[in-house]
Amino acid sequence: MRKLVTVMCLALLLTGALSAQDYKGKGRLLGAVTDEQGRPLEGVTVKLFSLRVQQGTEVKTGPDGRWIAAWIRGGVWNVDFEKVGYAPKKISIEVNEHGKTPEVAVTLVRIEGLAVTDDIRNLLGEGNRLFEEGQYDQAEAKFREILDKNPEAYPVYQNLGNCYFARENYGLAEENYLKVLEKDPRNTDAIVAVGNCYSNRGDSAKALEWYGKVEFEKIDDPIVLYNLGTSYYNNSDFQNALKFYAKAVDKQKGSTDALYQLGLTYLSLQRNAESIAVFEDYLKVDSDSPRAGQVRAFLDFLKKK
Repeated sequence: MRKLVTVMCLALLLTGALSAQDYKGKGRLLGAVTDEQGRPLEGVTVKLFSLRVQQGTEVKTGPDGRWIAAWIRGGVWNVDFEKVGYAPKKISIEVNEHGKTPEVAVTLVRIEGLAVTDDIRNLLGEGNRLFEEGQYDQAEAKFREILDKNPEAYPVYQNLGNCYFARENYGLAEENYLKVLEKDPRNTDAIVAVGNCYSNRGDSAKALEWYGKVEFEKIDDPIVLYNLGTSYYNNSDFQNALKFYAKAVDKQKGSTDALYQLGLTYLSLQRNAESIAVFEDYLKVDSDSPRAGQVRAFLDFLKKK
């Protein structure tokens, strides 16, 4: 089961810190960054870019959320504020070299997912490409590099967990998914991923417990829907099995596994007309396999009743 982190915001970046340092002057720009509750934010990257000389510099906020850029030229500066886990913010301000420029007060808003800087975006892209190519060890190395450089980039633990999951190391996969849930307890992908770990370990009861934490309407992955349906089916809860198998077929109409199980579920509920319709749909997708022969036998039986 491959789940990649899908909900991420890309930071708008302005670079240009050059060695010549033509941006140097007699001006000074300073300010403070807080979160929505007014608490100071440490470690915010403040990127400053002079439109006049097309160069810039960057600083970081301290424990009190404050920053200062001294000895800079006058004129209009673009200023970007970036911190992992927060929506980036961009402002423009005119610096007066011969007078006092007002302090800059900025509030950053917490976002779901990861605000991606260029460095993170490049590493994430490389890691995802390697993962899709089946190079799980190399993908893991890229994701770990992101986390080493940016410990607050917790959504990347989902990607890391996927690497372990793909190698069938479900214990370590679960550990990493739980790290996402420590920061974001309602993260649907991480909850389902933990359920998948239990499902693949054969613990259907525990898997159902985790899947049950997610609202039915929010589950769109046909494999997850199929796994849930099978868990309910194996526990003779055919009504719930029907709900999940039907949605799995709706999401992936050519899934022979889901079609077959949906037909069996209707049969178990003695809803013969629906069972016949589903089994006939199955034969449109698969007409030659041994299971297709079983489906024909079911159809012969049902049509004689």
